[in-house]
Amino acid sequence: MLINVLFCDPDCFFALKVWNAQNAGASAVLVADDIDEPLITMDTPEEDAASAKYIENITIPSALISKSFGEKLKKAISDGEMVNVNLDWRESVPHPDDRVEYELWTNSNDECGVKCDMLMDFVKNFKGAAQILEKGGYTLFTPHYITWYCPQAFTISKQCKSQCINHGRYCAPDPEQDFSKGYEGKDVVIENLRQLCVFKVANETKRPWVWWDYVTDFQIRCPMKDKKYNKDCAEGVISSLGLDLRKIEKCMGDPNADSDNILLKEEQDAQIGKGSRGDVTILPTLVVNNRQYRARKETPRFLSNYISGQT
Repeated sequence: MLINVLFCDPDCFFALKVWNAQNAGASAVLVADDIDEPLITMDTPEEDAASAKYIENITIPSALISKSFGEKLKKAISDGEMVNVNLDWRESVPHPDDRVEYELWTNSNDECGVKCDMLMDFVKNFKGAAQILEKGGYTLFTPHYITWYCPQAFTISKQCKSQCINHGRYCAPDPEQDFSKGYEGKDVVIENLRQLCVFKVANETKRPWVWWDYVTDFQIRCPMKDKKYNKDCAEGVISSLGLDLRKIEKCMGDPNADSDNILLKEEQDAQIGKGSRGDVTILPTLVVNNRQYRARKETPRFLSNYISGQT
């Protein structure tokens, strides 16, 4: 098997490196970082006509490795040594409690183009398997949502007020990238918070898998394109699932308060990398037993095989 070891060029996207290596005959690709740092999650380029032609056609496995490990491999190959590299997930399993614990960093925004479509396809396609595994006690799932904050000096600006809640503490980009029309970033933050609270309340009733029902139903019934991405539509979905609306409202708190929101503060803290796991900075990001994973979002097949293989 031919495995290419590439060194990062900042002017060439990770995905393009892999695509070029695949076309050159590689069966797998290792991309070495160009600086000494904790491993990060590699993103795909912004979707455009050029990148769309190759991103969905990458079929070989790929991974980012540290600079020091890359240099060792490069030296060994240059010295003519026999190098055997195994791409293996077993180092991250089994978990001490004999179940796979995984997190999905997601977003309720449905107007961010191809990435939003891919993410929602993943959620819809994997929902059934996720719920079966959770009900059987084979997995422990936790959804997460990235938020940003507005610098203190700009919290009273029009942009911060339209994108943030709790006086600039928790923000999301404008869905349409246009401050003059459509939905605002704070609308996304509020819905993300509502989805966190749906999970919290469902978990308290020992039905955490209801989160999957809510996010898929909300996506179908309350899309931005139909101007239904709002509180009324969300509460209709919540009621149809038999969740306690009052508990969810209490959980969400006051988005206009000049104070921390407990759940969103926990989310910001969770974004920070710990140990060998880097910061979560891009969406979607999947973390399996504290190991970050990114790939083409045909992830239901990957995750189903991976989790079921460990249970």
